[in-house]
Amino acid sequence: MIALPQKVLITSAWPYINVTPHLGNLVGSVLSADVVARYYRLSGADTLMVSGSDTHGTPIEVEALKQGITPKKLTDCNHSQVSELFYRWNISFDNYTTTESPIHRTFVQNTLLEIQQNGYIFSQDTQMLYCEHDQRFLPDRFVEGQCPHCGCERARGDQCDSCGKLLEPTLLVAPYCTLCKTPPVVRTTRHWYIDLSKLSEPLSKYIKDNTQLPANVKNFSLNWIKEGLKPRAITRDVTWGIPAPFEGAEGKTIYVWVDAVLGYVSATLEYFQRRGQPEAWREFWFGKDALTLYFVGKDNIPFHTIILPALLLASGQGYNLPWTVSATEFLQFRGQKASKSQRVGIWIDEALAMFPVDYWRFFLIATRPENKDTNFTWTLFADKINADLNDTFGNFIHRTLSFITTKFDSKVPTPTKLDSDDQAILDTIAEKTVQIAKDIENSWLQSAANNLITLSRIGNQYLNTQEPWNLMKTDKERAATIFYVAAQIVKAIAVLTEPFMPTTAQQLWQTLNLPQTVKQSKFTDALVPLVAGHQILKPQPLFHKIETDETKLDQQLTQIRETFPK
Repeated sequence: MIALPQKVLITSAWPYINVTPHLGNLVGSVLSADVVARYYRLSGADTLMVSGSDTHGTPIEVEALKQGITPKKLTDCNHSQVSELFYRWNISFDNYTTTESPIHRTFVQNTLLEIQQNGYIFSQDTQMLYCEHDQRFLPDRFVEGQCPHCGCERARGDQCDSCGKLLEPTLLVAPYCTLCKTPPVVRTTRHWYIDLSKLSEPLSKYIKDNTQLPANVKNFSLNWIKEGLKPRAITRDVTWGIPAPFEGAEGKTIYVWVDAVLGYVSATLEYFQRRGQPEAWREFWFGKDALTLYFVGKDNIPFHTIILPALLLASGQGYNLPWTVSATEFLQFRGQKASKSQRVGIWIDEALAMFPVDYWRFFLIATRPENKDTNFTWTLFADKINADLNDTFGNFIHRTLSFITTKFDSKVPTPTKLDSDDQAILDTIAEKTVQIAKDIENSWLQSAANNLITLSRIGNQYLNTQEPWNLMKTDKERAATIFYVAAQIVKAIAVLTEPFMPTTAQQLWQTLNLPQTVKQSKFTDALVPLVAGHQILKPQPLFHKIETDETKLDQQLTQIRETFPK
């Protein structure tokens, strides 16, 4: 486990809020970050979790045009809705802000002026796609076409989702305007660029020397640099966004890929300004003992290992670079990518209308797509809830606490002599506690969640082997010892569960009649035993079995969608 004290900044990719996030958006970034942030808080680290709504960018403009409203009206409404949904998902942000924040705007503009002064930003005339029908230039998502690298037919002007390559609109084969579908023409306009080629050497060294970066992230990033970093435009010809601060750049705004990644710094700054500690943010961004952890989907790797470090290095301020970037693969739905228009996928508001939040939190982390794309099916979901949560995890806890309630007057029994089997179980609690901590610190969250289930499974096996209910008549002291040991597993589980299923952990904590709240405990409290004679409360089932018929679950989802269509 980590050496304390230290400061830990946890961040998650800023979601575009042109639409409500779906489960795939949630698991790789926001939910993963929350699990890790909760763990570090329990571990005693000075922990801060920040992110925000990406309110700029062409996806917002495109959606606002479709709805016939202003981007500001769209993003204000969606930011409020998404913030509320994250609250209902028990996402423990210290600051969930927005790229429309005045603090963010000022920080981005000042940072870019610093980078320009340091010689990394220049301007030049360039050829851009222009739609004569709509009378506008076509940056990134206003234009689609064939990817020049992999041939994907619907690559966007800024990036190809199929191969992950960053693009320029003029590189697309057979481009067309996404608004009117007509082919654009090429026109000349002036833009400002950051010269990434000047930063190739320090970026390469940072990535090679960073032992915390997962192999998939490191290899992807080094290959990107090997192909050659080129100057990249940081301004665009649209009105919605942060005004470009450069002389002669009137009417232009900052590209969202610059805007959003600098938000990690500004969100930290904003948090401490609101607390009346305007300089405290520096401890997280410049402190030698501070760690910065980023949780993103694999399509966001270059923005966090190349673009953000490049901006921080070019500023010359000495910012801490990302300590690690945990990037998940994609969560697909029955073999398909989530699609709003085709109703493929499950959105985070729909999920909460179907089942309790901890069912979803556990499932998503226990099946987190860490090494390859994963595929959501109702069968898999029902199996994880029914077999793991209800029949294993919930069953062990309920049978243990119910037996103590009915047979030992709701008091943790007094043990006599612990035999080798008992001691082995207590040793296992310590081993699993250390393993779960290690898993979380290495962002192996799927393993951590499944180790939690394994601990409860070991508890069930222990009870089944010892059969204490049969000993109540012949050797009650031995039965008491067995349930004393089982109670220690339950106590450990209450603490270890908090990062994954905070509502369940708190319910269990209250049933154990422990002081304050579970989130105010320490991770090492998992190893602090319940004393003999400790009074517990009557347990209630933590989970219930769910429907397993896929057709019926699809019908339930359809009915829910009719109440709040996407």
